[in-house]
Amino acid sequence: MADNALRDHFSAMARNSAWSNHRLLSACLELTDEEFAQERTSFFPSIQMTLNHNLIVDHIYMADMIGKGRQNIGLKGDIPFPKAADLKRAQDEFDRSLIEFCDGLTASDLNQAISITWRTGETSQEPIRLVLSHLFVHQIHHRGQAHAMLAGTKVPPPQLDEFFLNYDIPRRKGEPHAG
Repeated sequence: MADNALRDHFSAMARNSAWSNHRLLSACLELTDEEFAQERTSFFPSIQMTLNHNLIVDHIYMADMIGKGRQNIGLKGDIPFPKAADLKRAQDEFDRSLIEFCDGLTASDLNQAISITWRTGETSQEPIRLVLSHLFVHQIHHRGQAHAMLAGTKVPPPQLDEFFLNYDIPRRKGEPHAG
């Protein structure tokens, strides 16, 4: 039963991620391409680079988990999607695949160790449950940075934490991945 609860948690996290990405990238669509790419103060120097980084890393970890190989993710450079509209379409597509992946996990999948070769050349064995945990924390970390940068624009940053509580259900009504 605990493994089903963990799988259900990851499925909910995947839906939360998709919903948060939808909200944040929809807000970014209100920026011009120049504003989206404008240099700002944060870990990465723009909203554009931050959110592209998030998608690239999403693809890297998914490739690790499904055994595709990091080198085969098909995204080129640090900013494969310079325009917010193109990035949103690509992120939406990835988010659907992440939800499907999490929904299909079994107890043995969660505990399956995968081999990850890092940029340093080191290799580690990581269970899928920890890779998914890291993927979601990574997303939240960088979405928060993009959210803060968005606050310095004409576009108000959207609420991103109204997802898990019953109280939040009416606030998400009609939005993708809201339930």
